[in-house]
Amino acid sequence: MKIGIVDTTFARINMGKIAIEEIEKINKQKIYPPIVWVRRTVPGIKDLAVECQILFEKENCDIILALGMVGPNPIDEMCANQASNAIQLVKLKHSKHIIEVFVHCTESLKNGKFDEKDFYKLTENRTKKHVYNAVNLIYQPDKLVENAGKGLRQGREDEGEIKIR
Repeated sequence: MKIGIVDTTFARINMGKIAIEEIEKINKQKIYPPIVWVRRTVPGIKDLAVECQILFEKENCDIILALGMVGPNPIDEMCANQASNAIQLVKLKHSKHIIEVFVHCTESLKNGKFDEKDFYKLTENRTKKHVYNAVNLIYQPDKLVENAGKGLRQGREDEGEIKIR
């Protein structure tokens, strides 16, 4: 399995490093064949899609993590939306998964102020959990089926499933 990792210089946290460290933890467990990774870094979130396409075409990645931080301004949200749309096109073109791991600065606003510690924790948690999602999509897709409808979240506390009978 080969995972592509694309992150940005705009992000305030080294999301690529977090993902690679998690992949190496998985490799040490020796549950799966060795997971190979290739990392690329681009300037900003709107550059992710083309680098993902390059990784599919030139590096023959099986799956890609597109890691990006979305700033707090309306223009940042607009750029994230454009980036997401472009990533969807690359996924469809190659019939392969790209797990979009975006963190939005607005997710860590506390009483109108940006909470750096909360944002770091959110980013770290979301990135690590999506590494496992990528591995499961390739090696154990049934593991994801087992978790269907359970309200699992990446980054924050799980929502939990709703059971009404």
